[in-house]
Amino acid sequence: MAALLEVSGLSVHFGGLAAVKDVTFSIEPGERLVMIGPNGAGKTTLFNLLTGQLKPSGGKVLFKGQDITHKPVYARTQLGMARSFQITSLFPNETVLTNALIALQGTRGGRYRMFGVFTRDKVLRSAAQELLESIDLWDKRSETVSSLAYGETRKLEMGLSLASSPDLLMLDEPSCGLTPTESKDITERINTLGKKITVLMISHDMDLAFGVAERIILLHFGEISCEGTCDEIRANQTVKDIYMGSHKASTAGG
Repeated sequence: MAALLEVSGLSVHFGGLAAVKDVTFSIEPGERLVMIGPNGAGKTTLFNLLTGQLKPSGGKVLFKGQDITHKPVYARTQLGMARSFQITSLFPNETVLTNALIALQGTRGGRYRMFGVFTRDKVLRSAAQELLESIDLWDKRSETVSSLAYGETRKLEMGLSLASSPDLLMLDEPSCGLTPTESKDITERINTLGKKITVLMISHDMDLAFGVAERIILLHFGEISCEGTCDEIRANQTVKDIYMGSHKASTAGG
């Protein structure tokens, strides 16, 4: 089976700093791949390279066999990539329903219609209801986004990122700021997405990472330090040294 995403020798430099160094990996269709690593490891920078928000200094990115290394963000979205906080910018002063309608309207071909027109579209409203019911937010449809609890906002962001029915869903710290119960809910939602959606996720939450991942990559100083299954990562000494904090403790004294 051909890889859905292939990354080869990807690098980016900011002045003399190499934020991402010669990163190479691939993701199979339907796979759940999680990237972990300490703050400043280059995880979000790597995501920005994959989604086209940053231009690489070197390397190549293939998606569905197409070279997208220098394609703009919208072109990658049209091919089937979605990033939760990038594709679905929330409008805090609009209602939950309006945000869902806007996200769904954005997946349709052609130009945007006048706001009042598409909010009265019965087919669009039906799709919005189905989407919000799937994330348990239909009862909140008339509330403004700014009035939602933080966990509900994160859930809405993730739900709306699925509006385009992406082939690859990229999640950057989806459980950040959530309670353990809310984090568990995110884990369950990711696991029920089905294999039609491939997931690439950044997470500092190891319970979430181990609860979702089929494979884990450890990024450190912009480079892949190791990768493997959950069991292999749990047992890996490099992970224990770098990610679990003992590396800093052991080197603090010089």
